[in-house]
Amino acid sequence: MASIELTPSQRSILSSLVNLYNEHEDVVKGETIAENINRNPGTIRNQMQSLKALQLVEGVPGPKGGYKPTPAAYDVLGLDQVDEPASVRVIHNGEIIDELNATQIHLTSLHHPSLCRAEIQIRGPLGNIQQGDFIEVGPTPISKLKIAGMVDGKDETNNLVILRIDEMTAPFDEE
Repeated sequence: MASIELTPSQRSILSSLVNLYNEHEDVVKGETIAENINRNPGTIRNQMQSLKALQLVEGVPGPKGGYKPTPAAYDVLGLDQVDEPASVRVIHNGEIIDELNATQIHLTSLHHPSLCRAEIQIRGPLGNIQQGDFIEVGPTPISKLKIAGMVDGKDETNNLVILRIDEMTAPFDEE
């Protein structure tokens, strides 16, 4: 599929749709998306027309209708569409947040421990996460990696949390 460039608004709406769809496994109403990203429902309806034209969203008519993402939506957002993703828990200020699941961890600046950062892609709504909050992620399914630190920033358009790493642990087995 050719590369599709989305506006920040379209990317935010599509990310919200994918998160809500994965959470409820059902069609998502435009009003729910609007509420999730603090936008006007009319804006959502207008943008959905563009996203449908790009074949990223499928509209479901009727009173129980709404929208659902197409496989192309996952590709554009750089997400894997899996039936049962492994659960990598996210703990926010000491509380496990069930609707959040870490999907990718990208480590930066490992050569300089005091500047070590992680970009963590999270599936689910990031609304309550703020700069300065304490986040713990993990353990990951294979390496059992756990990362903890303070939130340096977040990018809700791409569902990323930038974490200043205070602690990183993984089981070490020396044979």
